[in-house]
Amino acid sequence: MDYRSVGFWFDSIAEAEDGFRPRPGLDADLEADVAIVGAGLTGLWTAYYLQEHDPALRIVLLEKEVAGFGASGRNGGWCSSLFPWSASKLEQRYGFDAAVATRRAMVGTVDEVGRVAEAEGIDIDYARGGTVTFARSAPQVAAARAEFEESERFGVDHVSLWGTETVRARFRAADAVAAIFTPACARIHPAKLVRGLARVVERRGATIAEGTTVQSWEGGTVRVRSGGADRVVRAGTVVNATEGYGSQLPQIGRRILPLYSLMIATEPLPDATWERIGIEHGQTFTDFRNLIVYGQRTADNRFAFGGRGARYHLGSAIRPEYDRSPRVREHLIRTLFDLFPDAAGARVTHHWGGPLGVPRDWHASVGYDAEAREAWAGGYVGDGLSTTNLAGRTLADLLTGTRTELTALPWVGHRSPRWEPEPLRFAGANAGLVAMESADLEESVTRQPSVVSRALGPLIGH
Repeated sequence: MDYRSVGFWFDSIAEAEDGFRPRPGLDADLEADVAIVGAGLTGLWTAYYLQEHDPALRIVLLEKEVAGFGASGRNGGWCSSLFPWSASKLEQRYGFDAAVATRRAMVGTVDEVGRVAEAEGIDIDYARGGTVTFARSAPQVAAARAEFEESERFGVDHVSLWGTETVRARFRAADAVAAIFTPACARIHPAKLVRGLARVVERRGATIAEGTTVQSWEGGTVRVRSGGADRVVRAGTVVNATEGYGSQLPQIGRRILPLYSLMIATEPLPDATWERIGIEHGQTFTDFRNLIVYGQRTADNRFAFGGRGARYHLGSAIRPEYDRSPRVREHLIRTLFDLFPDAAGARVTHHWGGPLGVPRDWHASVGYDAEAREAWAGGYVGDGLSTTNLAGRTLADLLTGTRTELTALPWVGHRSPRWEPEPLRFAGANAGLVAMESADLEESVTRQPSVVSRALGPLIGH
């Protein structure tokens, strides 16, 4: 496979990565203290922090493709403090103090990723410029005010609410009349992070077996296919770090739904264009529409811009041809140029995507079952670039029996319900996406908060 096709991030570093030539798979059975299924950011951060606890641990990461092949190497490059559940929703389930603790952990994680990258000499284009969320209609202004008020009540995120005068003085974003500024977000190059982290844990003694397909695991025994032969890995603990791809494994199946998010990247734009637009290096951006979009200004002055809208595929199918959609590509181009008319006409050089992992209750989780000799983390719903770091630190504490503030966070030990069987799963997931598209149209016409969004939003985590 030509791994350049994974997307812009992989393509941009292909020469430095020697074309992503795969590491050797397993040529014999293996014994390990910890076997990690998946060499994305969840698995790699877990390995990294386990090595911090005990450098002598025998750790093997089992990867079907190459490190970072999945969402870790395809995402929008937001190292943010976002968690799939809002602080208010966490408060309703777990109480005020637990919600505050989660928010503090997420904000701290943004800095922790930057700290490790600097300490380990991984150049990830890290720039902590925060997120600007534009409000472009009356319903979006109401949403901005609600988000600001929530932030003020919990007292952690230090969000700013910018009015029309400030927004229009700083940005040329069409129709923007207000904005929220969230400081706890850094622009990064995700493929540089995941590939660099893989080299670090490997240098510290971990084994990364690529081209190695995990078929099943139970009680610390992992059965894999590698080099055309069946192999067995016997481990003290198996860590499930598969995210959306876990839907393909019998042990996980309906516990996770692979929902595609797609992206585009433009050619580099002149500094003068960026000065007119107003987005600075390090800043990420979005708006308050119902169907999520997200973007950043890359280190080489491109727009990297993505959003939801690709449909869920029957039976949780994951196929290479789903990574691109002409319809979604055109939607993203129109949306980007509508938001920033100064960018209109810029050549789009890349289009890509991939599945992210969505649990039934849209609640990310991390946990460890010592009796079953199994640990897990995931269900990030697209907020995984930083949350994987928090997961890795938490799993390292759990697996080494270390009680910390992280192991007391409310997502530890959470178990989401299973998704419905097909075809109910197909109908529900795609109805939710259609509902959010309809909600945005409804708000543009009525200038009022969408009735459709309130009614069907829970289907996609609103």
